[in-house]
Amino acid sequence: MIDLSSLDPSVLFTLHGLIGLLTLTALEIVLGIDNIIFISIISNSLDTPEERKKARQMGLALAMITRVLLLLSLSWVMGLDKPFLDAGVRNFSGRDIVLLVGGLFLIYKATVEIHAKVQGHDEAKGTKKKRLTLANVIIQIILIDLVFSLDSVITAVGMSNEILIMILAVLIAVGIMMVAAGSISTFVEKHATVKMLALAFLVMIGVALLMEGMGEHVNKNYIYFAMGFSVLVEMLNLRMMRNRLVDGAEEKA
Repeated sequence: MIDLSSLDPSVLFTLHGLIGLLTLTALEIVLGIDNIIFISIISNSLDTPEERKKARQMGLALAMITRVLLLLSLSWVMGLDKPFLDAGVRNFSGRDIVLLVGGLFLIYKATVEIHAKVQGHDEAKGTKKKRLTLANVIIQIILIDLVFSLDSVITAVGMSNEILIMILAVLIAVGIMMVAAGSISTFVEKHATVKMLALAFLVMIGVALLMEGMGEHVNKNYIYFAMGFSVLVEMLNLRMMRNRLVDGAEEKA
């Protein structure tokens, strides 16, 4: 663990420190989008709004705690890149194994959710989808938080050499995500096509994690561009459908 007495608060009062904090905070928010999507979808499996809100808040709080603890254990995190398992073809590091397991988990969860959505198992009619307990949801959030936290911390280390700036950026970013998570979750659950799009994002992110775990570098900018473009198209679709409903109502009137 890092000695907290070695942290220098004066770095926050320098131009370099402020620019680094703002840049890293923005980057942490972007990197946290996939985490919010997963937490929103998995928390919406709960029955009551109170449980859903509690799961979101606990999930993001755990993400914040995990990231801060990893930042305070940089020597251990950096050690995850060392060879850990010899599979014959190539050596896998601890980080590779975490990414592989996380990628498979994301693909599995997203595929199950997509199948249920397509088959209509989560609707009121027909076979009812098995509801998850709060404890079950929290455990799944903890597992995937570890994967996303590793990605976030490794990015933070590459962006800044100041641990204090990294920790503050994580705290600010998670605080903003806590405020936005409720609205995002409600919006995703309200619009079926948006939820399907979000699940497709999780599959794509899962595949990217698998590739990273296999040693293939994936430029995240392409993933974020694809997500942004898809969201823009979906927003246009929603606007078009809303206008059609308004026009139809006016014609009937």
